[in-house]
Amino acid sequence: LGHPEIFPLVFTTKTQEIFNCRIGEDVTEENCFKLIKKDDIIQDLKTRAAISDFHPVRKVVLEYQGEELLVVFDAKFQYRQNFYLVASEEAKENLLKTPEMAEDKEEEKEEENQEETLEVCPYKPPVHKPWVSLGSEKEVEEESVKDTVTKIKYMISRERRKFGALITFADRNASHAKDSYVECTSYQDKNFSIKLLEKDMGVQIVSKVRETSTQTKWTYPKNTATQYFPRQLSHEEKEEILSSEKLKDFLTSVRLRMEVALQQNEIMNAFFDDWKALAEDESSSGGKPDVYLKAYQSFTDLRYLKDRTISCICWHPTIYGIIAVSARERLSNEEQANLSEKSLLQQSVILFWSFFDPVHPQLMLECPEDIYCFQFSPSDPNIIAGGCINGQVVLWDISQHEEKLQNAETVADEVKMTAVNMVNAPILDILTEPPLVRYYAVSSIQYCHKKTVTDIHWLPDYFEDNQMGATFDNRADIPVQLVTCSPDGSILFWDVPATKLPDPSSEKLQKDGHFYMPPDVPDTFKHLDLCWKPLIKINMHENETNTECGPVRISLRELQYHYKTSEKVQFLSAPKVPAKESPYTEICPPSKNLSLLENISTDFFVGTEDGEIVYSDWVIGTDSDSAKPVSQKHTQKYTIHTETINTLQRSPFFRDIILSIGGRNFAIWKEGVTTGPILQSSCSAGRNTAGHWSLTRPGVFFIGRDNGNIDIWDLLKKSYEPSHFQNISTSGITAISPWISSPKQHFLAVSDNLGALHILEICQTLSHPSRNEHANILDYFEREVKYLKYREQECQEYQ
Repeated sequence: LGHPEIFPLVFTTKTQEIFNCRIGEDVTEENCFKLIKKDDIIQDLKTRAAISDFHPVRKVVLEYQGEELLVVFDAKFQYRQNFYLVASEEAKENLLKTPEMAEDKEEEKEEENQEETLEVCPYKPPVHKPWVSLGSEKEVEEESVKDTVTKIKYMISRERRKFGALITFADRNASHAKDSYVECTSYQDKNFSIKLLEKDMGVQIVSKVRETSTQTKWTYPKNTATQYFPRQLSHEEKEEILSSEKLKDFLTSVRLRMEVALQQNEIMNAFFDDWKALAEDESSSGGKPDVYLKAYQSFTDLRYLKDRTISCICWHPTIYGIIAVSARERLSNEEQANLSEKSLLQQSVILFWSFFDPVHPQLMLECPEDIYCFQFSPSDPNIIAGGCINGQVVLWDISQHEEKLQNAETVADEVKMTAVNMVNAPILDILTEPPLVRYYAVSSIQYCHKKTVTDIHWLPDYFEDNQMGATFDNRADIPVQLVTCSPDGSILFWDVPATKLPDPSSEKLQKDGHFYMPPDVPDTFKHLDLCWKPLIKINMHENETNTECGPVRISLRELQYHYKTSEKVQFLSAPKVPAKESPYTEICPPSKNLSLLENISTDFFVGTEDGEIVYSDWVIGTDSDSAKPVSQKHTQKYTIHTETINTLQRSPFFRDIILSIGGRNFAIWKEGVTTGPILQSSCSAGRNTAGHWSLTRPGVFFIGRDNGNIDIWDLLKKSYEPSHFQNISTSGITAISPWISSPKQHFLAVSDNLGALHILEICQTLSHPSRNEHANILDYFEREVKYLKYREQECQEYQ
């Protein structure tokens, strides 16, 4: 602190008692000095040794020349301790002779004289005293700035005869003479860079003060009313205006401008959005367009979706803004394994929602059990087929409520107007319960699946199978058959009863003067309830190990065929069981001259609950020796996924490209390539729970995660990681379904494990394909196939 002769000390209560320097009694802030003999301090050091408070200054005490050392009570902690020791005789004398101490002694003497003599002393003016240094000049010297850099001296001289001479300036081009112009640009010289370590400065901030005032005109409220009516012109006034010269002059003056405007509208579209067209090519120019899913609508129901998870989503094929969802009980992974054994504790329904009324369902379908999957008929959207968790297949007909769904917007507006007009009426009186539609046919429990129906599809409308196992031409072009799969190891084909007769004027139904009706379809279907049986059954098992695989997803190949009259056909059959117990008719040759489908591809992909992908054929061959039906083996079997397959879908642009999702990865397959998937992702941190191809872009697909995120994969940009991801919910995603409402509006329906349905609007970047995207993606798939073949050849050569 600038005083080398002063040593701060801490005196404990024991030390203060030993040397009679107790704070508040022996020493105070006014009387702060205490002289202690050197011998007493040395004796204390010998007695208490290291615990003595003088031990830190032991060497200073032993080297001190005087007999008494001055100890000062530091009441203001100037030296950060309660006492400090003065280690020099000069400093001790200076402190004891300070003016304050002299004045204190004089005051004491005056008080003593007053007490003794009680005389009044005359006033003595203060006397100027010499300045006594306490070491502050050293602090001033340390803080002062001294010039330590040697200055550079310059001497500038000029000839004597030029002093005072007249100077004449003239213009000169700097480029004419060499080195006549030198530009001295500033730069940072690192040799002279100084880093400011610490700086003391004071800052004072004063807010701006402003005086303002305002004055408003007060007006009292009053009730006013205004009534107006359109100005009507009489027939004479109209004739006068139309025949006036003023109108003719106006039309003549604007005629040329109107002609030019009409010609420009014919040449180019004045309303064409150039910015929107520019955004389509932004990716090719190196820009980064915005990729996002915008929240559009959300649906939930506290009665039917509480503590339940949405299992399936389906958009209505023809009515705008109508979407249907099914729900099941929220179960753990262990409980889902025995899902078909769970009892129905809550009424299960399929809910129909509308964009125009996000609060109340428009329609409900009654279900005998929780529905795991359902699909609209592609030809008649009023027919709906669903699969239950107990293995049954259910059919509904909503044709009587089609008009209500089409008028959902009008009904929603009427409900709002009613609620506004009936302010005092309770809400429950205004809103009515949505209609509940009962199923009209349910399959037989004895012959249906033994476990949950996990996937359901309508067969194409150009063929059908009958109980004889033959494949016929469906002349009505109406899908009348279903295919379902279940983890019980079976795939079932169902014949759907018709709900209404076809149009007699249809040319497809007219042949030989009578109408064609699908075989084995009765006039009524009431007696089919609980008696409906499958047409064909296929058991998925391996002949070598005789073990069954549990299919949970199935993908049928698009059938290619031509008509031919022949007796040689391929038959579909089921395993042979006793005739009395089997609901399936045994295979026998059909009659001649029937229009049969030849060269039907019966290959299909199956995803199992063990994460396997099986490429198989459902045709059952015939043993040449015994003439008995023999099951075909699985053509290929791949183990790529570690958990249950939740998505197995063909690309809407390439019918031989299949996307499979399960566990922590996904794979893309090409039908006909037997070496494995052409693209396989690495394992992610979380589980993939759902997925779907984009309906408009060949290289884009969406994947739902268990953390509530949606991963957007764009194969044109990245094939090793998603190009974008977005969080949708706090729980896992259970289903994804895109829909195109118009060329400019695309939606993505996403459901979560909490029973909420989120409607997201897909941005333009994800909904509009880039230039030549179809050809680029096709070329990418072909390159991957060539790479697989090349790698297979290398492996064979190495072996």
